[in-house]
Amino acid sequence: MLYGMLSRMARQVAVGLAVALFGLPAVTACSPAQHSVGTAAHADDFGTPIGDRKIRDGGNLVMGLSSEPDRLDPTTSSSLYTRVVMSSICEKLYDNDSAGRPVPQLATALPDISADGLTVTVPLRTGLKFADGTTFDAAAVQTSLQRHLTFKTSQRTGEMGPIASIDTTDAGHVVLHLRTPFAPITAALADRAGMIMSPAALTAAGDSFGDHPVCVGPFKFVARVPQTSITVTRDPLYYDAAHVHLDGITYRIIGDDNIRAANLRSGDIQVADTIAPTDADALIGDPKLRLLQSSSLGYQGLTINIGNVDGVGKPTHRIDTPLAEDPRVREALSLSIDRPQLVRAVFAGWFDPACTPIAPNSAYASATGTACPAYDPQRAKQLLTAAGVPVPFPVKLQVSNRQADLRYAQALQSSVAAGGFDLQIVPVEYSTLLDVQKRGTFEALFLGWSGRIDPDANTARFLTTGSPGNYGGYSSPAMDDLLSRAGRVADPAQRADLYGRAVGLIQQDNPYLYTYRIRVLTGQSASVAGVEVYPDGVVRLGRAAFLAG
Repeated sequence: MLYGMLSRMARQVAVGLAVALFGLPAVTACSPAQHSVGTAAHADDFGTPIGDRKIRDGGNLVMGLSSEPDRLDPTTSSSLYTRVVMSSICEKLYDNDSAGRPVPQLATALPDISADGLTVTVPLRTGLKFADGTTFDAAAVQTSLQRHLTFKTSQRTGEMGPIASIDTTDAGHVVLHLRTPFAPITAALADRAGMIMSPAALTAAGDSFGDHPVCVGPFKFVARVPQTSITVTRDPLYYDAAHVHLDGITYRIIGDDNIRAANLRSGDIQVADTIAPTDADALIGDPKLRLLQSSSLGYQGLTINIGNVDGVGKPTHRIDTPLAEDPRVREALSLSIDRPQLVRAVFAGWFDPACTPIAPNSAYASATGTACPAYDPQRAKQLLTAAGVPVPFPVKLQVSNRQADLRYAQALQSSVAAGGFDLQIVPVEYSTLLDVQKRGTFEALFLGWSGRIDPDANTARFLTTGSPGNYGGYSSPAMDDLLSRAGRVADPAQRADLYGRAVGLIQQDNPYLYTYRIRVLTGQSASVAGVEVYPDGVVRLGRAAFLAG
């Protein structure tokens, strides 16, 4: 899938592909139906707007979330599930549509970018109110963007690129001044870096803003019960309140795939964020339910801790283990992963192997940029012998305790054993695992990335020295240079070449081992309309409604 982004600098065509964090039930005696990519079972269905269908105003919708979000703070959060909840209460300067194109949300048009690419002017909606009744204007936008850029635990800093300063020209325009051109800037502002928070709420709450977030959105935050639910209610101050139909939404945390699917069938919930392949096959044929499905923009894989000792973004330090210090050991681990077979065995052919962070069908793809590492367990053993490590070589892998991740980790354990590895699986609760990767208290860690519409956020965020998303503490001047250059040019062919060269370096150093890409599978009741799911993995409920009758 190709994605376009217009600016005065150039027309940039972005990515399309697959991943979001996914749940799958434990192995049972009955295997799910096998599917080949491109079959009818894999036809995209992003959901549809309400259109002329008859709806009833009001009602409370319940959505089952497969994992609990982290703190509801756009600046510091790193979970897909936080993005799902925040989509209903915290709008962005830009959103992206089902084709991955940036579209204005709190802005009125795409940014105006100067000929030299150094000045980015964002035109804003005027007359808006935050959920606390305070005014949305350029000064408020400046406050949020500055917080995203400089807050001590911000996860957005690297995504925003080389911003030198942020100012305003009037109440309706905010201006970003860049040190060097940054082609992905619009895409960055179409995600959490573009979420705008109430300055009054930020002043009052400080670091605790995420405990009671206040933004502009169709709904506003009400309450959170940890490990149980998050509740939002319709915001009467919202600028487009006439097109908001629900009274409220409850996001209920239901980690068990089977229970979540059963709740969907019984009507106790009306939307479920991830559907297992076994349930997806049944759901397709149920007239009372609907399966929304899409490719996704990211990947799932293993982060190897190379130097994250004091926490992500802090100066790295030597970790005195063969896995951290010797790239031959990491290469051997990659060569021990039978990516195609694991996908077939664990996910019944619904998903695809992932070999790199670059989508094979994107405008930035190239032969080198999408090349797959071989499955060669014999070569893996030779590398381990050359590295002088014991065989089998033990590796402790922390993984979320969700069924899908545990099932894949167990299959991975068997796969890498053939290459001389003793993979020791350590289950961890999902939200805790997010903290583990930030703190650096892991040897290897299995987590995915739901992906963004520009490849910069799928690469530079995780691989650039000092980035707040570089959880493994990887540092390579050559990688830094390649990814920095890729962000400065707008031409897709030039960017594709640079990302291809970056992939070559990734597969030489192996700081992250890409394993598979999934489809976003979302279940909904046929009694609900207006639910939409895009390749960014976010389930959008802001315009949803119950059908009349």
